[in-house]
Amino acid sequence: MSSVSDADLFSSTQSPSPHIPLAEQLRPKQLSDVIGQQHLLGPGKPLRLAFETGKPHSMILWGPPGTGKTTLARIMAHEFNCEFISLSAVLSGVKDIRAAIERAELTLQQSGRHTILFVDEVHRFNKAQQDAFLPYVEQGLITFVGATTENPSFEVNNALLSRTQVYVLTALSQDELSQLFERAVSQALGNVEFSDEARQVIIEFADGDARRLLNLLEQVQTAASAAALTHIDKTTTLNALSQNTRNFDKGGDAFYDQISALHKSVRGSSPDAALYWLCRMLDGGADALYIGRRLIRMAVEDIGLADPRALRLALDACETYERLGSPEGELALAQVSLYLACAPKSNAAYLAYDKARAFVARDQSRRVPIHLRNAPTRVMKDLGYGKDYRYAHDYPDAYVAGEQYFPDGMPEVNFYEPTGYGLEQKIQEKLAHLRALDQQAKRKI
Repeated sequence: MSSVSDADLFSSTQSPSPHIPLAEQLRPKQLSDVIGQQHLLGPGKPLRLAFETGKPHSMILWGPPGTGKTTLARIMAHEFNCEFISLSAVLSGVKDIRAAIERAELTLQQSGRHTILFVDEVHRFNKAQQDAFLPYVEQGLITFVGATTENPSFEVNNALLSRTQVYVLTALSQDELSQLFERAVSQALGNVEFSDEARQVIIEFADGDARRLLNLLEQVQTAASAAALTHIDKTTTLNALSQNTRNFDKGGDAFYDQISALHKSVRGSSPDAALYWLCRMLDGGADALYIGRRLIRMAVEDIGLADPRALRLALDACETYERLGSPEGELALAQVSLYLACAPKSNAAYLAYDKARAFVARDQSRRVPIHLRNAPTRVMKDLGYGKDYRYAHDYPDAYVAGEQYFPDGMPEVNFYEPTGYGLEQKIQEKLAHLRALDQQAKRKI
């Protein structure tokens, strides 16, 4: 059990302490100090109304790091005069949950105070651990507040979800980070000045994360203090900061949101957007070969036979990356992303496969027509296997008009419907011609 947290959006009237991180020193103590999340905290908005009722309710706070999840839970406990117990799902188990519940019961007995139980990274608890909270939430012994950076629809079990309200927090805008920057400088860093360029560098490096912004400020201040500087410019800032790490989780929502954006940009024939999302993912540390595999999928799903070269180029890009590595191989991924975005689009092959697979899944196991069966032995030939099969290459256009290739008695199906885009326009014309020959053959029978 711990009350140490995810420091998020910050303000304080306390004097700075050299032993406490700046992010913790400036954590807001009341709702009016919180920067950002106005879609939840503005007048008439859901969380503002919840605070104004004076009665806490169980909730899941879902949002990226540094957006105020822990801060809001702490303010809630203060505003409602509740005991505050914090657990981290990374470090805690069922034993810690039981201890927290016992503490909540004792607090209620001794002082009549209600308990807010905050669980950071609740998505890391398994189903059994999440279920352990249910009876105490139902009894009203605790108000459960869970914080997660992952989609609770997938990571929190339905029983707990049904007993909580989900609130979505968003990354801070540059204007909101700018407000936080000014507050931090005025309240805790009054002996140093930042140039406008240095200020912008720190805000951009923070990437929507309030805690990160304050940590960066602290890092720059430490470097400036060591060099006896009171004015901090862009060069000093860049030298003080480590490599920029973007808000990107290789296994979380940000990852899947960005690969989805890349896929949809390619499908929507927007080469610039495709290149942007590719670079965002590479900049965030995504596995380049994973992106390559997704580009292969785009080639077969969204381009298909409209431009069959797309698949080969996507495969070539992956092979090139494997041969060259980073960063040279990334250019091959960029090139194929642009090609796929510019290529004619067709999902006809993708839809045809889905239709055929669905038909086979629900249909009976039909026998192969006897004229299509192979006859490698005398017995099979005597049984008529392959009899009356007509070899397509012996006929005009290498096509046997009217031939039946489906099982006997099978209803007529039409899985593949080529579009009029790219090469599929030619395929469409060819199939129309062959079907006309089939109709002529049928009329002759």
